[in-house]
Amino acid sequence: MASVIPVIFILVIVLGLMACGFLFVPKGPNQTTIRTAIMLTFASCYLMWMVTYMAQLHPLITPYRSTKAGESL
Repeated sequence: MASVIPVIFILVIVLGLMACGFLFVPKGPNQTTIRTAIMLTFASCYLMWMVTYMAQLHPLITPYRSTKAGESL
């Protein structure tokens, strides 16, 4: 259960940054484009971080030690 806490904590931070990016973009002809770019950047970075973090916590392939004849531990 401890592995979920950092994921949720970082999610809250990213959502806060996305809200700030949405609210504080100056008005102009490219306001929608800038907002979209900022929000997509934060979402992509969060997803990449989360997938990497979860893959390190729960690997699909378990590492194993090869046992060759003649080797001692």
